[in-house]
Amino acid sequence: MNILVTGSAGFIGSELSIKLLERGDKVIGIDNLNDYYNVDLKKSRLERHIHHKNYQHHSIDIAHQEDLNKIFLANNIDVVVNLAAQAGVRYSLENPYAYVHSNIIGFMNILESCRHNNIKNLVYASSSSVYGANLTMPFSVHDNVDHPLSLYAASKKSNELMAHTYSHLFNLSTTGLRFFTVYGPWGRPDMALFKFTKAILNGDTIDVYNNGNHQRDFTYIDDILEGLIRVIDNPAKGNKNWDGKNPDPGSSLAPWKVYNIGSNSPVKLMDYIHEIEKNVNKKASINYLPLQPGDVVATYADVEDLFQTFNFKPKHNIKEGIKNFVEWFKDNPNF
Repeated sequence: MNILVTGSAGFIGSELSIKLLERGDKVIGIDNLNDYYNVDLKKSRLERHIHHKNYQHHSIDIAHQEDLNKIFLANNIDVVVNLAAQAGVRYSLENPYAYVHSNIIGFMNILESCRHNNIKNLVYASSSSVYGANLTMPFSVHDNVDHPLSLYAASKKSNELMAHTYSHLFNLSTTGLRFFTVYGPWGRPDMALFKFTKAILNGDTIDVYNNGNHQRDFTYIDDILEGLIRVIDNPAKGNKNWDGKNPDPGSSLAPWKVYNIGSNSPVKLMDYIHEIEKNVNKKASINYLPLQPGDVVATYADVEDLFQTFNFKPKHNIKEGIKNFVEWFKDNPNF
């Protein structure tokens, strides 16, 4: 297949591009290499696959519709995987317009390009953040998600709604994947595992919010990739049993679906930190702080829909995941 991957120099996008190339797909990659975090890390990820004979790269911003259209018109694209987005809950308090630019305008352009180029399947990154103020655990795709706690979360919920509209109006198959705290080698420097490992090794103090009482459903990158590939190969179909009098938030009469991808096993943040300490053989110096605005206290993924549809559940635990990351980080200390 010819697969367009946006955010192809990002953590998930780069790993996905490699997997797709390994199985024989052609990958058309898009990434504007913005400076939200270390651009050298993005370039190093990209260097692993940019020279592959079946990969072509475009350094454009998906919020620029004219540039995006040229790529669609020049390639016979079968599937679009939209992973390009402005990430981060806390940064959305500092620079909200970045989220509108990438996550709303950029996603709108992706939808329009799919609509006008007869794309068979659109897969896109949503987030566990959409669950917001919901306290019912585990989080289910059949739960209401109308109370986001950050603009980042609101932008991802907006993506799901926008996708549904295009599925309904234009019969475009769309699947949103609600990722739960993705981690692993080549990960993002703004994420806890990267920041904590670097700080502990350097002897720096780490900030731990909510006095360490967070719980997160940490999901290893290999499980994310497996879920993505299964969705890429199986476009969403309409749910014939969907009832408008009792509407299910997780499916539709239209070819639209959302899935959680999480480990289905939340971990206490302090246990996560202790596992890092064990792997670096060094104790952390911790500065305990109150809950940050926009943060949720706990995440916990119900992955039953993912299992029922694809016979797949994430399987990697934090012991092996953190071990793999620390080994990678020690070989790549400059990031």
